[in-house]
Amino acid sequence: MRDTREPVQPKRMDSGPARTYQGRHDPRDASPPRRPPRRPVMRADAQAVQSRAILMMIAAILCFSLMDASVKALAPRVGVLPALWARYAGQMLLVLILIAPRLQSVVHTRYPRLQILRSVLLMCATGFFFTGISLIPLTDAAALMAMNPVLITLGAALFLGEALGPRRLAGIAIALVGALIVIRPGSDVFAPAALFPLAAAICYSGYALLTRRVGPDEDVWTSLFYTGLVGTVLLSLAVPFRWQTPDAVGCALILAVALFGTLGQFALIRAFSQGEAAMLAPYSYVGLVFAALWGALFFAEWPDLWTLCGALVIAGAGLYVWYRETRRL
Repeated sequence: MRDTREPVQPKRMDSGPARTYQGRHDPRDASPPRRPPRRPVMRADAQAVQSRAILMMIAAILCFSLMDASVKALAPRVGVLPALWARYAGQMLLVLILIAPRLQSVVHTRYPRLQILRSVLLMCATGFFFTGISLIPLTDAAALMAMNPVLITLGAALFLGEALGPRRLAGIAIALVGALIVIRPGSDVFAPAALFPLAAAICYSGYALLTRRVGPDEDVWTSLFYTGLVGTVLLSLAVPFRWQTPDAVGCALILAVALFGTLGQFALIRAFSQGEAAMLAPYSYVGLVFAALWGALFFAEWPDLWTLCGALVIAGAGLYVWYRETRRL
């Protein structure tokens, strides 16, 4: 194509009206374009990261709820301790297969003590909760375990210096009201066996805060490796004393426990590495909905009207917090 542009002329000093250039504003008289502000781009990026963290949190809760349902079906066949060992041994096997090409780099950690401590806390939380769901209905155990987001939020404000605004407090308080509707104080859920899920909530909260602490500086596979390694080593020392050989159905459930546990662990680490613990905390209440669903489908534990109402309150609170947080950034 022939170049039809005019040769550049010296710039005139008069301040008369702008000339036209082939029917358009003359670019020679136009001021240089201003660089667009970067703030909206940063805001969009922050919203995308936060949305990914929320989706990872929900995916983790879904996987863990399926793992819990598998354990509840497996415990009567082989006991709680073998089910707990299967959860960690299976996770460790899968992780080793996936990281084999770069095992040496994955094993390296900047926080060996914190990795061991968080792994022990998660193992204790899992053991307490597995014991609880073997003794009380799945929905009741999940409702008591749902106390951990409140503990995470308080711990994040006290130990991690994360902001705790009124909207977060309101969302968590509303979700807690929904949990109380599901629990209904005075019901059988407050039997002594209910102390196991409460202990699990405390241990899990400590694990989540430590995950948030090491997450930005550690490879996800490093955290996943140490979580599986510590649990597998400690449980392998204890399981021979309580081992029961599983049948075909038991073997399938063991594989399900290992698969869902590993996927849930990976998604959870991703979530806490990308989002603040206090912002993600309300989404743990979604586990109540999943627990009620699996309890009805697999164990004929049908939730009543109060459970359904509580689940709606919890879901509404979680969506409200998500909406407010994405608008605030």
